[in-house]
Amino acid sequence: MGEVTFRNVMKTYGAGTIAVNNLNLKIEEGEFIVLVGPSGCGKSTSLRMVAGLEEISSGEIAINGEVVNDLSPRERDIAMVFQSYALYPHMTVEQNMGFPLRMAKLPAAEKSQRVSRAAEILDITNLLGRYPRELSGGQRQRVAMGRAIVRSPRVFLMDEPLSNLDAKLRVQMRGEIAHLQRELKTTTIYVTHDQVEAMTLGDRVAVMYDGVLQQLAAPTDLYAAPGTVFVAGFIGSPPMNLCEARIEQGAGGLEVHFGDMTLSIDPACLRKYPGVAQSVGEDVVLGTRPECFFPADGETPEGQRIRAKVDLVEMLGAEVLVYLESDAKTVTAKSIANPGAEDPQVRSRNGRSTSTVARIAPRSPPRPGEVVELRYETDSLHFFDLKTGHALR
Repeated sequence: MGEVTFRNVMKTYGAGTIAVNNLNLKIEEGEFIVLVGPSGCGKSTSLRMVAGLEEISSGEIAINGEVVNDLSPRERDIAMVFQSYALYPHMTVEQNMGFPLRMAKLPAAEKSQRVSRAAEILDITNLLGRYPRELSGGQRQRVAMGRAIVRSPRVFLMDEPLSNLDAKLRVQMRGEIAHLQRELKTTTIYVTHDQVEAMTLGDRVAVMYDGVLQQLAAPTDLYAAPGTVFVAGFIGSPPMNLCEARIEQGAGGLEVHFGDMTLSIDPACLRKYPGVAQSVGEDVVLGTRPECFFPADGETPEGQRIRAKVDLVEMLGAEVLVYLESDAKTVTAKSIANPGAEDPQVRSRNGRSTSTVARIAPRSPPRPGEVVELRYETDSLHFFDLKTGHALR
């Protein structure tokens, strides 16, 4: 097994373009860690630097305490699974899986034993005599993974290995990869842009944006306590609603005003975000989870109730997404980094933001144009600094 450590790692291209900015990250032996973020955030570049496929501009990468900056990919004892299967079309499955062992000049008996064992783990023993053209996409990806497994490396590196598969097969393969990693207990670094993959696979998840590590935490912690506006808007489906708001002292305690709506701030939020108490009278970023909205009833306290006009309804079978009209200004990581710049991620219609989304049960869904009253779980409010985008902790 291999412990992987990034120490102040930088990667710059051309005229100072920064792809990875001062990355510090320690991956424990046997850990499954996921690097996730949008295209261009630096996640694949970080993986390729571990593999030795990209040179490090500055800093160090160590595997099991050994600095590998100057080692060739072959000398690092890693195995990589790419987005493309990269199988040799003229070789059978067995020959493809055994190729790295043949290059390493292992005895035929040991090579056969390793290939048979990997095929058994991946449930492709019956495919060993076939050629890649005779396999489905999922079977080809299993073969590519088998070729990595037979090497018994210190570290597995996986670069979006499921992105070429259809949605149903991705879900199936996701479970198989998780089971495989638990069985082999090999340190695994997995890159994806899909936050659902990240949350379901990783022991810990490293969220990256603009070359910077935003937050490293267990999936449940990322969801419950996002550290930045970017993490808050990236983790969760649908994503968290983020808007400008103002903290005020109300008759019954602290309140948050956003657009023409007001919610009471639960004491649990003040314990989670102590910076809120120091922000009375100031503008902040408010985050609300779509799944924390419910239809209001006669017993719903005024401080947990919002009233808004329905702009759009999306029926998804088991749930309904209700888009609510709001005068609150939508916030994103990009709008914080570039105040005053127009962010194309912000949905608007006639200059009015329409990004407040509620996810409710499909019973008696509202219609567009209808005014609805919803209850929000005010112990699930999230607060961030409007200037820095960091959580108000």
